[in-house]
Amino acid sequence: MKRKRKIKAVILMTLSIVLFALYFFPFVLVVINSFKSRLDIVSNPLSLPTSLTLDNYFTAFDTMNFMTAMWNSLIITVVSTVLIIVFSSMLAYFLVRWKWKINGIIFMLLIASMIIPFQALMIPFVSIYGNLGLLNSKWILMFFYLGFGLSLATFMYHGFIKGIPLELEEAAKIDGASRMQVFWKIVFPMLKPITVTIVILDVLWIWNDFLLPSLVLNSEANRTIPLSTFYFFGQYTSDFGAAMAGLVLAMIPIIIFFIVLQKQVIKGVIDGAIK
Repeated sequence: MKRKRKIKAVILMTLSIVLFALYFFPFVLVVINSFKSRLDIVSNPLSLPTSLTLDNYFTAFDTMNFMTAMWNSLIITVVSTVLIIVFSSMLAYFLVRWKWKINGIIFMLLIASMIIPFQALMIPFVSIYGNLGLLNSKWILMFFYLGFGLSLATFMYHGFIKGIPLELEEAAKIDGASRMQVFWKIVFPMLKPITVTIVILDVLWIWNDFLLPSLVLNSEANRTIPLSTFYFFGQYTSDFGAAMAGLVLAMIPIIIFFIVLQKQVIKGVIDGAIK
């Protein structure tokens, strides 16, 4: 039995290493080629660079207008995520604690809206908001993200809030706390595990989203990192080194996000799943 377990463990470890290598190899290839000239890439894309050069990164940084794109992505991601957290947590609390019949209907409508794909709505949205002259605005894009992200976040908060003892809120009310104080000082701090999980999901979704910003943001000054990368890559498809450098620059912010918050990311996902 011990021998079979060891053999099984070795097979699983080998398979994991192979899968990791297959998954990680394209990223390594992109990074290596981002330091090479176009001629070196064409002649042997699998070889290591003979001499390191940052010219590709300077070209990509300037042409992509990287700092403006990163600032746009940061503002849109942070504000949209905060709006989703605030509105969805309050809505879920209202749906759970107020026992109105219409609350059940509202909750079911929220669940049903999650089934509708965005592709079925994007043409009417763009047409309506375009006719109203409301496109090409970061605030309208944040409003869209709030609408599309509210259902899932409310659903996740709803199940979590149901597990919070009502006695804690009643004790706070006896001490003179208002409804808003009860929620923000008693209930919301207890929602930290599920809040971290929702933040992770929404940050990854909004930061990496391409389709919705491509429909809403038309001007170059409002482009996010995925949009800047797309237009830059389309312009520099013949300059493979600069194109690879642009892809690396686009990946760096989200990699830093995981490195800095990796403990919170793992803990939030595990606590949210267990709860």
